Amino acid sequence: MGPLHDVTVIELGGIGPVPFAGMLLSDLGATVVRVDRVGAAGIGSRSTEPLLRGRRSIAIDLKHPRGRDVVLRLVGRNDAFIEGFRPGVAERIGLGPEECLAVNPALVYGRMTGWGQEGPLAQAAGHDINYIALAGVLDMIGPAGGPPTVPLNLVGDFGGGGMLLALGVVSALLEARASGRGQVVDAAMVDGAALLSTMMHGLRAQGLWAGGRGSNLLDGGAPFYGVYETADGGYVAIGAIEPDFYAELLERLGITDLPEQYDRARWDEIRACLAEVFVAQPIAHWRTVLEGTDACFSPVLTVEEAAGHPHNQARRTFIEVAGVAQPAPAPRFSATPAADPDPPEVVGSSTQQVLAELGLSDGEIAGLRENRVVA
Repeated sequence: MGPLHDVTVIELGGIGPVPFAGMLLSDLGATVVRVDRVGAAGIGSRSTEPLLRGRRSIAIDLKHPRGRDVVLRLVGRNDAFIEGFRPGVAERIGLGPEECLAVNPALVYGRMTGWGQEGPLAQAAGHDINYIALAGVLDMIGPAGGPPTVPLNLVGDFGGGGMLLALGVVSALLEARASGRGQVVDAAMVDGAALLSTMMHGLRAQGLWAGGRGSNLLDGGAPFYGVYETADGGYVAIGAIEPDFYAELLERLGITDLPEQYDRARWDEIRACLAEVFVAQPIAHWRTVLEGTDACFSPVLTVEEAAGHPHNQARRTFIEVAGVAQPAPAPRFSATPAADPDPPEVVGSSTQQVLAELGLSDGEIAGLRENRVVA
């Protein structure tokens, strides 16, 4: 099932962007084996960790030479390998690109880091907030006159990190199948976060992004592209950028005497008027008046409310896996649709099966277990 049904991937256990990439590849049909730590084997259900869905789990001690050898045997039989260590760590344990490509010249070796494999900060610790700050993205997000607003860890870890790692792996797989030649994919969150801001660079070059944050078209500065409170403490999101959509919004709100839409000098006046109108009625009223129209309206929903919205239900945007609500695989394919993912496995659940598929005998596997090389 899924367009990647004939792709096999080894994922070295980690957090954040690498599991997200592994989830994306698995969701789209790839067979992904996650290599977890021996010490975590058998600790119980991971059903509340949707990022780990759809993969088999084996537990291997990567620091043990025999553990490294097992992983290299896996590498020799799979299409791709993804890891999220700091630069140089995989090399130190004997699982760097040189060792892996030696046993599988067609291998796609995907590397995920915050700062990239080289550069002055390559060895420094960091998290999403640091990468998007250095990429110039964080400075653009937040209210006018206030500090930058942290946009969860969506921009660095997942959009600029795991998603671009998955795209890089699939792109390199296409090339490898044509040429028989593998390669290394260097995915860095600082690079990816910068890439996601390409449109803003264009707006700046065109003189359409001026001033500080919270004063521009798409950062909350425009009164017709923002969030307004309702009478019952809810919020609505308005995105009426185009004049026709803005005109429909005003008509449905019963407003007839506002200044011209793109007169920036009067945006505060427009915003104050819209805020006064929206706060006069509860959110249910505005859904009746505006939802499903060209006014570019949406209620601001909680995670729980989003799963129950009729549109999301009609599209099965959210599903349940082992009783845990979570987003469904995306995007969708007409000829090779993806199946609903399996729940995350307990660490080490597939160790015996995967090693047997490698050709190891029961005795060999028992010896590895006895020496805590695998679990």
